[in-house]
Amino acid sequence: METRKLGRTGLDVSLVCLGTMTFGEQNTEAEGHAQMDRARDAGINFLDAAELYPIPPKRETQGRTEEIIGTWLKARGNRAETIVATKAVGRTVMDWFRDGDARGDLSRGQLREALEKSLKRLQTEYIDLYQLHWPDRGVSQFGANPVLFKQPDPAEEIAIEETLDALNDFVREGKVRHIGLSNESSWGVMRYLGAAEASGGPRVASIQNGYSLVNRTFEVNLAEVAIREDVGLLAYSPLGQGYLTGKYRDGALPEGSRKKLFDRLQRYETPGAAAAIDAYLDLAGEIGWSPAELALKFVATRPFVTSVIIGATSLEQLEQDLSAFDRSWTDEIEARVDAIHLVRSNPCP
Repeated sequence: METRKLGRTGLDVSLVCLGTMTFGEQNTEAEGHAQMDRARDAGINFLDAAELYPIPPKRETQGRTEEIIGTWLKARGNRAETIVATKAVGRTVMDWFRDGDARGDLSRGQLREALEKSLKRLQTEYIDLYQLHWPDRGVSQFGANPVLFKQPDPAEEIAIEETLDALNDFVREGKVRHIGLSNESSWGVMRYLGAAEASGGPRVASIQNGYSLVNRTFEVNLAEVAIREDVGLLAYSPLGQGYLTGKYRDGALPEGSRKKLFDRLQRYETPGAAAAIDAYLDLAGEIGWSPAELALKFVATRPFVTSVIIGATSLEQLEQDLSAFDRSWTDEIEARVDAIHLVRSNPCP
């Protein structure tokens, strides 16, 4: 398994990161353990979680994903060789993360509570990469049209400096090794980097944003930031929540699929999405690859990507995903992908 540097941290993370948001909802503890065992055997040393998980977020299940990872780490005794990433929620109306049913934000007190609870569930003394799941401020994200900028209201925002100062405390205490952002903008990344430089606080090591054949918005501004500032992308939803595997083509609705269970895939059902997805599915067939192989290998070959986050609900799916990284990307495939993108750009931001 290829490894890449995580920002300027000195850590080498596997090109593939195992996403775990199904653990505790679609997957049992035993199934989660089996996936992590297989990932380890494949050379994957990088696990990504969140206090929010499993998905869909619910009061009744919140935190189960981290608990399953925690029991695996304890049972296998491999904490030192495993790079564990998790995330704290940003500003949200969801009120089941904090004591007293407080709504989530990125204030010092809330981050402290979030960290301590994650450490307990993960059964560990430290987190390798602690990420802010989304900004405290209002920004367009999670499938919103990226040109629709929300007018900021500073009165409803926790200052980036306060958030960074809290994270700095965690790093000094040894409870967090490195920090990262998620669902962030280029402005946000640069503000965190600037604040760290000014204060001597921890430097952002990575950014975890959605990126796929049907969502290349990262390339517009963030790609330059990622390369010039060594803040690599941890790409989530590289398969478009399953749409880029072809499983939902022509209205198919497989039993046990996320769309069938939860109907939360509207980000990939926007005007123009079906035509773009079909074009990539057709291309995969023409070159003799599976659609998943095309989608995953595309993301893995981007120079600003540090790791590709893959998730599965079965070992069979996990094996299919892993096969993509043995494929060889060519200039011809690149040109054909770009030809589709020029006509059907970013229908699923």
